Amino acid sequence: MKNQTALDVQDVANILNIAKNTVYELIKRGEINSYKVGRKVRFTMKDVEDYISGSKKIRIPEQCEICHADHGSAAGQNEKGFVICGQDLVLDALVESMQKEQLQQPVLRSYLSSYDGLVELYRGNAAVTAAHLWDSSTNTYNIPFVRALLPGVPAVIVHLTVRTQGFFVAKGNPRRIKGWKDLGRRDIRIVNREKGAGSRVLLDEHLRLLGIKASSVNGYYTETAAHVGLASTVGRGDADIAVGSEFVARQVESVDFIPLQKESFELVIKKEDFETERVRQMMRILKSSQFRQEFEGIAGYDAANMGTIVAET
Repeated sequence: MKNQTALDVQDVANILNIAKNTVYELIKRGEINSYKVGRKVRFTMKDVEDYISGSKKIRIPEQCEICHADHGSAAGQNEKGFVICGQDLVLDALVESMQKEQLQQPVLRSYLSSYDGLVELYRGNAAVTAAHLWDSSTNTYNIPFVRALLPGVPAVIVHLTVRTQGFFVAKGNPRRIKGWKDLGRRDIRIVNREKGAGSRVLLDEHLRLLGIKASSVNGYYTETAAHVGLASTVGRGDADIAVGSEFVARQVESVDFIPLQKESFELVIKKEDFETERVRQMMRILKSSQFRQEFEGIAGYDAANMGTIVAET
């Protein structure tokens, strides 16, 4: 997409992997620039990129601004907002459900990556963060990273969904790409996620296992922070491979998807906050059949064990 290409609300929702209602909320709060053509709201790609760049920090309305002075328990200390970090449609649906019940703490969203979200959880600037960080040494998700990034902080890891990760490739797979080893081919160019994203960690781990130097991979240092932006780059022919989820691939007609790995997408909460009012509410929603049913049949999602406690650190 060109920077000045007109995007509608659904386009932006797809790029950010969020619900349309969330886009309208971002407009209302002045967090994303937009313009009108008649009665219709439109955006440029630069508007979206500016929002993504800004959302690497926790962006919330001034009246709900998190106090950074006291880095204690997020749910306990940050009385002005219960911040949920992560980048997935499930999280937007969760926040929307939680906001229906008026409690003392308003529920707020931040679109930080898995790694950055865990750092903010440790610092006390977030109440919950979603993560999908694969550790190749143990062939597990998230637990080793939670222990490393939240030293001395007991945490509870709650299962959200299983997602399918793989390659975005051009329609028809003209390069005949099959798997991770193809990243070492000299005729292949990739587009990458930013550092800290779960898909970036997955890619880096497989490069390490295969003994492929990152610097030898064409396009390794070309980054985008938007899920659909990766698929669009491949669809335009500007890259041959990008790593991402099956659901995102289905949003872009000009790409095919090669499934490579099932991943655990999970929520991390400080143990001391687990019995707080907002966390109890969140767990009730996750365990409800009504909420799970919203994601049944969506390509690349398996919400069967949503709300199950996976581990405590």
